[in-house]
Amino acid sequence: MRIRPRPRRALAATLTVLALGLTATACVPERDDIPSEYITFFGGEPQNPLNTTNTNENNGGEVLRNLYRGLVYYTEEGEPYNAVAEEIEPNDDSSSFHVTLKDGWDFTNGEPVTSSSFIDAWNYGATAANAQLGADFFAGIEGYDDVSDEDSAETEMSGLTEINDREFTIDLSAPDATFPTQLGYYAFSPLPEVAFEDMDAFGEHPIGNGPYMMDGDNAWQHNVSIQMKANPDYAGEDKPQNPGIAFKHYSDLSTAYADLQSGDLDHMLNDVGPNAYPAFREDFPDSYDDSPYAAIQNFTIPESLPGFQTDEEGRLRRAAISMAIDRDLIIEKVYFDGRQTAEDFGAPTLEGGIRDIPGKEVLTYQPEKARELWEQANEIRPYSGDTFQIAYNADGGHEQWVEAVTNSIRQTLDIPASGKAYATFQAQRDAVVNRTVDAAFRSGWIADYPSISSFLVSNYRTGGGSNDGDYSNPEFDDLLAQASSAPDSEAAQPYFDEAQAVLMQDLPQIPLWYYSATTAWNPDLEDVRTNWQGMPAYTEITKDGE
Repeated sequence: MRIRPRPRRALAATLTVLALGLTATACVPERDDIPSEYITFFGGEPQNPLNTTNTNENNGGEVLRNLYRGLVYYTEEGEPYNAVAEEIEPNDDSSSFHVTLKDGWDFTNGEPVTSSSFIDAWNYGATAANAQLGADFFAGIEGYDDVSDEDSAETEMSGLTEINDREFTIDLSAPDATFPTQLGYYAFSPLPEVAFEDMDAFGEHPIGNGPYMMDGDNAWQHNVSIQMKANPDYAGEDKPQNPGIAFKHYSDLSTAYADLQSGDLDHMLNDVGPNAYPAFREDFPDSYDDSPYAAIQNFTIPESLPGFQTDEEGRLRRAAISMAIDRDLIIEKVYFDGRQTAEDFGAPTLEGGIRDIPGKEVLTYQPEKARELWEQANEIRPYSGDTFQIAYNADGGHEQWVEAVTNSIRQTLDIPASGKAYATFQAQRDAVVNRTVDAAFRSGWIADYPSISSFLVSNYRTGGGSNDGDYSNPEFDDLLAQASSAPDSEAAQPYFDEAQAVLMQDLPQIPLWYYSATTAWNPDLEDVRTNWQGMPAYTEITKDGE
């Protein structure tokens, strides 16, 4: 039976109503002790205690990026440079690295940063008994399989060897010329000895070696704010030009934007929110940014969702869902052209730009083809009739686009489709991590390090730390392994392209659009720049008159 097409103008009218009419209940952070000279940013409550290997979301991640520095860090443009490392010397095939640390790096409790600060932190992150969300980042190190085995008592990876306080070696299970680039991600940060006494307690009051430090015992007021002051003994190149920063926790972007307009907030971080998209450039003509950065918006369809397993039926349904979404129209009506339609699983700002991946037509709006594929899936097994839902956090400005996407799916495929709101980011992430979400779910991604592998390895490799949909394909995993073993990024690129072609067939996530910053800030701020991850260059910002 042929499903009757729905006219595109009906969807456009619906999107106009969504773009103009949706608002959220406000919650204003109640804290008046942030010093006026501190730079305040939009923020939200982190999902977990602030531990470097157990944080894989942005609310906590932005705090950790300011509290810690690892062996490597990145310029505003995304170029890696040595931070704590004096030298990272590879062997002939990049299967082993000899690390020498710089002198003069200390944690803010006075403890020196040594080889064991890195080795102990990485071993803790990788060990199965500690159940860290970022464990997979250490998967390339020799001995990871032993410590990550739930039945193993091993707690130390054999690939990490301390030579002395300032030297250690890293042996990988396979060559990886790009491994040093990954080391700027905060999961690879060093930790002081006190952290291992009680990691959860430490996560409430973390002690780092970065440009900022927690500002007193009450620095983190849950669901209110996180306050950090400049580290006076910071040994890095990017020394803070301001006395401190604070992340104020809001339950919606509209309230934060109103605070920005009234002077009660200094910076919207990377997004002003849907209600401000039409006017933020006019509201802040000299203090806004809308440049693209290394991030993508998508949603995950988990393997557990009935009818969507990675088999013939599931592939047909996933492709039909993707082709039922009018991305261009949604970008026009919801984002006022402030996004770019996705053509792959990465980001256009990465080295090599947008890749011409075979099968990428599945990411285009083809309503007739979508209905055809859905009917083919029904011939294999009739659809249950359950509402196709996309779960999202209501405090992050996602309601409009989720409603727009599900409207497009509903009108194209003539199936029930809707959003599934969780009140907070923390609540949604808990449901996703605990596998209780029972729906497709929002799963945008900002690159952890400047490489397409940051998108592909974490999100889609079997057992990946952010593979929340439990996708697994041996062909894809093998291509990633070949890419990692390539002598350089240029040689690795064809394998990454082939891996993306596999994803185009399986669609574990549905790519929607690439992000742009769409942010604004207090005109009294000076030297405001957006980095390669779409975030402010925190240490460079100053406030006029302070």
